Amino acid sequence: MTVEISRDPWATLDDLWGIEVSEVVEDGIGPVAGYGRCSTEDNQDPETSRGWQFGNADKFVGPLGGRIVEEFFDIGKSRSVPWERRDEASRLLAALKNPHRGWNAVVVGEGTRCWFGNQFSLIAPRFEAYGVDLWVPELGGKYNPRNPSHKMLMSVLGGMSESERQHVQARVRAAMDTQVLNEGRHQGGRAPYGYVTVDGGPHPNPRKSAEGYRLRVLAIDDESAWVVQRIFAEYLSGMGDRAIANGLNRDRILCPSARRPDQNKHRPGDGWQGGTVRAIVENPRYTGYAFFGRSTKFETLLDPDDVSAGHVVRFRKASPDRVVRSRNPAHPKIVEIEDFTAAQLLRKSKGSLRSARKTERSGRALKHRYLFRGRIRCDICGRKMEGSPRKKAMYYRCPARTLAPGSPVLTSHPGAVYLREDALQDAVNGWLGHVFDRKNRDRTVAALMDSQEPVIQIGRDAAKKRLAEAEAKLTRFQNAIIAGVDPAALVEAINEAQAERLVSRAALDNVPAPVEVDVAEIYAAIDLIGDVSAALRGSAPTRLEELYEAIDLQVRYKQNPHVADVSINPVGVNNARVRGGT
Repeated sequence: MTVEISRDPWATLDDLWGIEVSEVVEDGIGPVAGYGRCSTEDNQDPETSRGWQFGNADKFVGPLGGRIVEEFFDIGKSRSVPWERRDEASRLLAALKNPHRGWNAVVVGEGTRCWFGNQFSLIAPRFEAYGVDLWVPELGGKYNPRNPSHKMLMSVLGGMSESERQHVQARVRAAMDTQVLNEGRHQGGRAPYGYVTVDGGPHPNPRKSAEGYRLRVLAIDDESAWVVQRIFAEYLSGMGDRAIANGLNRDRILCPSARRPDQNKHRPGDGWQGGTVRAIVENPRYTGYAFFGRSTKFETLLDPDDVSAGHVVRFRKASPDRVVRSRNPAHPKIVEIEDFTAAQLLRKSKGSLRSARKTERSGRALKHRYLFRGRIRCDICGRKMEGSPRKKAMYYRCPARTLAPGSPVLTSHPGAVYLREDALQDAVNGWLGHVFDRKNRDRTVAALMDSQEPVIQIGRDAAKKRLAEAEAKLTRFQNAIIAGVDPAALVEAINEAQAERLVSRAALDNVPAPVEVDVAEIYAAIDLIGDVSAALRGSAPTRLEELYEAIDLQVRYKQNPHVADVSINPVGVNNARVRGGT
């Protein structure tokens, strides 16, 4: 016995306890999923970026027996955007829940492109919970959640990614400032009303010039420049923004969005507005000097109570020290600098008077609460209805006088559309009480599940449309060259069409699958809302406002036959809604 123990004590102990020791069989990593990301902000080529990232990932896991069987690649998404708000990354996170996904590991080509700040610490536990390994080249292998060095390195990696992004932003902004200051170079974007962009010769950057890029400069548009001069003349004569806009509409002068619909697809083009006139009067580029940085991007938390939801980009007017002006005239002027300065002095004097009145009003006690503020739209014109207090009740109205003259909606829009608040409140609260009643809860959840809209199909159709337009352009250019047009004159246009085709094709290939919420998530979202019946019984305005906000209550009012189409969206994913009429 002593001899047997001395030869192999563990084997003896295993026999005594009845333990069978299995031999370790190393089959390699096996099938894995790959993730990558590129941002088009830096003029990156999506195909090239995708190729080298997945190439690096394959070289990393290939010698270890890994093979990429599914790819997730985000295009045009900043690294600062959390994974849940990236199309492909959110699809990957959703795939973790699928036990038949076909892979048990994820590899990336470069960690700094995939994670930013503390993002890794927020999503790594989700991979661990579903038994999916993370392979990161910067770690030299698989991430080990129980290795403190790995956690520290990934934290440093996120900080480096954030620092790199900030350095790139600073360098690009400094270069653009210098170009405007010394050269007066047009930095792209839509030309101001009254100008058009024309060919300014070869691009000063030798590499871009060799690729066929041309410099773009501003030139006067004779058909609209005189309108700008008229606006300044009328403003200096004492007319206000709205009065000038009404005069232009009466004279049937096309507004900027109607004149250039290709540049203003987000505008209805139904006439001049006071805000349009104000934007023209305050634009200093009409003096012939180049300006840059008048508005600036800033990031604000999407949800201050949930920092992990990330930031969203907003625009605001930049401080004077951030605005750059060219030293010399950069393009033809439309307005004399003396007239522009006089207009700004006049606007400042009017603004001081309005500010004083606003300050005086802000000290008054609040007289009225608008329970449905921003939640009611007129079915005829689609605009939000405004609160209109009356002696005996609160109303919401949509006046026709604020529509742009000549708008096609005016033919069917009454002088004013009114909706009484207390009648709407009683009907809405009664419907909500029925929807959130405990005995109807399962029916409500089923309705939310059935109402999830296929929003991904919309993105796929848009990508197909852009691809078809780009290919049609290339066909026209080829036909023009065959007909005898000098190919050199079409170099820039062909390059732009080819780039558009490449981006559209990549977008079409990477349209993500719809991310639908499951039944458990809907039940959890309803539970987070709290006791709806208590809020409805109390009828406290503040509590009702919070409830309407939590369920994203929206109302669309049809004056004839006096019906309010009410919808709620307590889940917030893919427009899952429950609708009802009152």
